[in-house]
Amino acid sequence: MKLLVGLGNPEKKYDGTRHNIGFALVDFIYSEWLKKENFDDWGNNKKFNAELTTGTLGKEKIILAKPLTYMNNSGQAVQAIMQFFKIQPKDLYVFHDELDLLCGTYKIQTGRSCAGHNGVASIINNLDSKDFNRIRIGIGKEDKTKQGESADFVLNKFSLLEKLQLKKVKEKILEDIKKIIQ
Repeated sequence: MKLLVGLGNPEKKYDGTRHNIGFALVDFIYSEWLKKENFDDWGNNKKFNAELTTGTLGKEKIILAKPLTYMNNSGQAVQAIMQFFKIQPKDLYVFHDELDLLCGTYKIQTGRSCAGHNGVASIINNLDSKDFNRIRIGIGKEDKTKQGESADFVLNKFSLLEKLQLKKVKEKILEDIKKIIQ
């Protein structure tokens, strides 16, 4: 069993913002796998304080999740899901925004520190482990002066050009995740 978690903030005002790219990626995976891989509809699970859906990819059971705890407390929901389903850290995949990577790029890494990302820090602290898979999705600009204050920048929406770049990145990440899981 694999747990794929997108990090973001649950309120509508955060839809389409850089900080919610983790939610957007998990939604994209769901939309691509829904018909082919027999995924259930999204459900709000109060026990885990997250939206969940389950399905299969080949023979592997997959849980897609979006914590509703807000970014900085994501680890609470992730820990609850992992404990209930007895999922090991190596089977956890966390999708999140990465200001230090250019928009249109991504990195898949395992066993790394939070690098200043509060959502990832919350997961590391709640699991007492950093031995999980992180899919760091670039949201930064080449000209760092255009980013301004980090907090303001990550809560802004993507430009049209950035949306086009992210569409390609989502497709590449989907291919990579399928290969890794299968």
